[in-house]
Amino acid sequence: GYAASSLRSPSTTFGYISAVTPPSHSISTDSAHIDMSQLTYTPHNLISLKGHAEFNERWLQDLIEKDPTILGLGDVLVLDRERVQERAGRLDLLLSDPDQGTRYEVELMLGATDPSHIIRCIEYWDIERRRYPGYEHVAVLVAEDVTGRFLNVLSLFSGTIPLIAIQVSALQVDDKVVLQCVKVLDQRLLRQDDVVEAKGASVDRSYWVERANEKTVALASGLLTFINEASTTKYELTYNRHYIGLSDGTRAQNFVTLRPRRAHLKVYFHRGWAEEHFLKAEEAGIVTDKDSKRDEMRFTLAPGDLKKHEAHLRSIFAEITMAQEA
Repeated sequence: GYAASSLRSPSTTFGYISAVTPPSHSISTDSAHIDMSQLTYTPHNLISLKGHAEFNERWLQDLIEKDPTILGLGDVLVLDRERVQERAGRLDLLLSDPDQGTRYEVELMLGATDPSHIIRCIEYWDIERRRYPGYEHVAVLVAEDVTGRFLNVLSLFSGTIPLIAIQVSALQVDDKVVLQCVKVLDQRLLRQDDVVEAKGASVDRSYWVERANEKTVALASGLLTFINEASTTKYELTYNRHYIGLSDGTRAQNFVTLRPRRAHLKVYFHRGWAEEHFLKAEEAGIVTDKDSKRDEMRFTLAPGDLKKHEAHLRSIFAEITMAQEA
């Protein structure tokens, strides 16, 4: 991450906090060498970027161009800036994830969101996806204040337009500036056929034990323990014909779903996960893969893996659960 800079030294770099990760991971990449017990609370002041003489939209664009990962979109690259759109203005930033074949059309908005920026963001996304259909395209709206009204409007596009809304805040901490990016809406997964998934949903645990076996079904209960250790809401397993999901007692909360097999358990993370979780699992030796089109991370766990990778699994499930509930 960036080292935080002095307000009196605009040529130096600026710190950031990524809300994609839990607070314990937002201090710096050197946090492993810091005695956490010695940290003290420091008050901060919110800096309004709209109309600010120095910390303005150009400053924000420069910062993102220098390190686009601060937006929390993964290991992305800047392809273009102020990209001219025929008869439609200029796209603020075009980002790319070459490993996943995904392009992000980013529109910046200082102050509160307004209809014109939402329309431009979607318009630029549509132009780019039509021009270059060989990539996955995602519209990204970055604003200082994503109001509840417009968040509801953006939610109407769920399942139709892959859309991410990021709320960005500049904070003064002593003589330093910290940039905080919070992903308040992530609708990259387009609409799928939920009717088939819902049919025959009322099954019980014995159905999965017969279909798979006791050991792999028991893994699901073990992972539920990790989730509930970190959650404010106590979840329970729901046994459906096509998967084992989660419920808060009143409705489904399937940010994680599970599919037991005879030899292993497949774990699907639909929300709350980040690239660092994938890397952490991979480094620990957990069988891991991801599907960028569905925005899923997946683990394959054998019966002995719960004990073998307990510390890593507990940590990953805790972080994803907290991110989901944040």
